Amino acid sequence: MSDYPSSLNIPVPQALDLLLSRRSGSAKTMTGPGPSPEQLRRILLAAVRVPDHGKLTPWRFILFEGEGRARMGALLAECVGEEPDASPQRVQQERERFLRAPVVIGVVSRIREQHPIPVREQQLSAGALCQTILIAAHAMGFVANWVTEWCAYHPRVLERLGLKPGEHIAGFIYIGQPAAPLEDRPRPALDKLVTKF
Repeated sequence: MSDYPSSLNIPVPQALDLLLSRRSGSAKTMTGPGPSPEQLRRILLAAVRVPDHGKLTPWRFILFEGEGRARMGALLAECVGEEPDASPQRVQQERERFLRAPVVIGVVSRIREQHPIPVREQQLSAGALCQTILIAAHAMGFVANWVTEWCAYHPRVLERLGLKPGEHIAGFIYIGQPAAPLEDRPRPALDKLVTKF
């Protein structure tokens, strides 16, 4: 008999081991292959099971695959190229930004103002969605990296991505294979984070 109660048929220690082994891999050091269409669908199906107070669905996805990654890179290069001090190297770096991984998922946080559900809870639901994508990708043997970077805040980028008023980028999640062994970062000591009331 397990020491862990569970209403599912998943061995709980195995699930906890999965969570305890998750770590991010840099988008800069990713390679292919990425998730297949069916694997990507399952990752997104897992993601939409996050808490959603009020059943608002306060998020949506933008997928960057294949040529879509290059089109995004062209947009970023165009935006950066208009800056007076932009070097050719910087423009090229932006052109290749979304080519770093085989798949990039843009998570859009959709805020419903004038609603009983607080804005903060809607934003936290989008954050939970991003984290669930990371965990689901890890469970399938992929590495993932959740970042925003400047392009998540640039007005023209957001306009070209079709964001509406009240929508924001919660993150771009790069998914692929690690090109080099992953290194874990030091984790905080729990005794410094936990207090009892």
